[in-house]
Amino acid sequence: MNKTDLGTNIADFVMQNKEKYYRLAYQYVQNREDALDVVHDAINKAFSNKNSLKNPEYIRTWFYRIVVNTALDLLRKQKKLIVIDDEILPNLETVMVDKHEDVDLNINALPEQYRSVLILRYFEDFKLDEIAEILNENVSTVKTRLYKAFQILRIDMIEGVANNG
Repeated sequence: MNKTDLGTNIADFVMQNKEKYYRLAYQYVQNREDALDVVHDAINKAFSNKNSLKNPEYIRTWFYRIVVNTALDLLRKQKKLIVIDDEILPNLETVMVDKHEDVDLNINALPEQYRSVLILRYFEDFKLDEIAEILNENVSTVKTRLYKAFQILRIDMIEGVANNG
């Protein structure tokens, strides 16, 4: 397959699946504008690195990996940059903490290695071997992280019930 055909295949594939990639990005960044930025940046990276796709059959996992890594990169950048409005700063001490967090908030609080596995498995419906390929890990690592994520969520849910019950 020549470079032009590969570029056309990537463009067609992304256009057919753009909602999936937006949804995936949104699961990570939890913000519409950031999710759109992630997808846009991922598309640019895909075209810039199209020669790294050795087998067009793997375009799905290849592009998912690009989206996941782009979202994680954005989250890392945002962690380094924390902007607090001058009007909010004096009120930080008086903010009430919601003790009735829902499961989505707990998923977002998971370390990224566990959150990624949960999102790809249960929100994107990937098989464990596909997740391993996307995250560049072996299948046993993916299984372990999935199990650990459930343990963490279970502990959070039990503590939430104990503290609120």
